[in-house]
Amino acid sequence: MAFLLAIHPQNPQARLVRQAIAALRDGSVVAYPTDSCYALGCLMGDKEAMERIRRIRKTDKHHNFTLVCRDLSEISRYARVDNSQYRTLKAFTPGPYTFVLEATREVPKRLQNPRRRTIGIRVPDNAIVRELLAELGEPIMSSTLLLPGDEQPITDPQEIKLRLDHEIDFVIDGGPSGLEPSSVVDLSGAAPVIVRRGKGDVSAFE
Repeated sequence: MAFLLAIHPQNPQARLVRQAIAALRDGSVVAYPTDSCYALGCLMGDKEAMERIRRIRKTDKHHNFTLVCRDLSEISRYARVDNSQYRTLKAFTPGPYTFVLEATREVPKRLQNPRRRTIGIRVPDNAIVRELLAELGEPIMSSTLLLPGDEQPITDPQEIKLRLDHEIDFVIDGGPSGLEPSSVVDLSGAAPVIVRRGKGDVSAFE
């Protein structure tokens, strides 16, 4: 049965943040809010938790996970960023964007695109996520909480708990979220490519 952990969306309680991180380090799969919609997350190196997320979403081994990072300096550890890419990241993070970049050796191969060796990177503008990442000290491996057969992500933490009660370990209740996932922009080539139009305005990349 999933545990519901209510954390204040503007002033996250440090004690509850530490409780959530302890559960993640113990192999938990969590549903948590971002600045776009709720997501499923686990530790970056936790292969078993990653497979659980794949089963929940009914995706294959080629499903691309995202590394949710704290800031630009953390991004540079996990992705190769040139000057132009850095300016783009600085302008659009934190925010509702996922950027596809060339992965560094710090990223486990099973998380990379198998052909292109890329990884999705995200820095959400969300107080709960910021505190979680500060306490954890590394990215959260993440996937949009969009269940098979649904056209939109679940926005209500109570509904998340009801539907995934026996499939995840806990839900961070940060209040209702939006319906749109992040916009995805591939920066790994010569020019930006819009992969998914979501909450973030992508007109600058057209």
